[in-house]
Amino acid sequence: MRSPRTRRMGLATVLGLLLAVFGLAPSASAADPAPAGLTFATDTATTKPGGTVQLSMTLTNNKTYDVLFTHQTIEPTWLTTQRPDLKYSFTGCTLATASGSTPCAGTGPSNLGANYGATVPPGQSRTVTLTLQVAADSGCNGNIGFYSYFYAEFSDATNTSGGPVFTPETRVLCA
Repeated sequence: MRSPRTRRMGLATVLGLLLAVFGLAPSASAADPAPAGLTFATDTATTKPGGTVQLSMTLTNNKTYDVLFTHQTIEPTWLTTQRPDLKYSFTGCTLATASGSTPCAGTGPSNLGANYGATVPPGQSRTVTLTLQVAADSGCNGNIGFYSYFYAEFSDATNTSGGPVFTPETRVLCA
């Protein structure tokens, strides 16, 4: 007479074998980096009313296929929206290229992805810099910050989504 334990082990073995054959079993390999990564940097951590801050966004392609399409949004953080006295806008956009900076279109909050240029080859990055203008009559002693979601499509017909990715906060100081 067979024991119930043997029967369960046999069933688990058959199920494990089927998963392995059809590629559904988890692999034991090291974790791959994200297919695409988005990072932010600012040229200054503080500004005054009437000042500007350069907000750089870098999209890095970590795959072995080109990035063909990117969609990206940028929105103020919840804490930023709670300070209606902070007044700001995006007033400029440039894409860094090998031959210098070139103007780009669309400074937020909707589709910023087109600003990264045509394709992003494997292992390369594209950096777009937005100019954040703080109004001269803006309130003081508050932080302005943003978050972003992005979506990228690759030439091997795969895609990836990421976010939220948070920008460094900029403190608006009084004189």
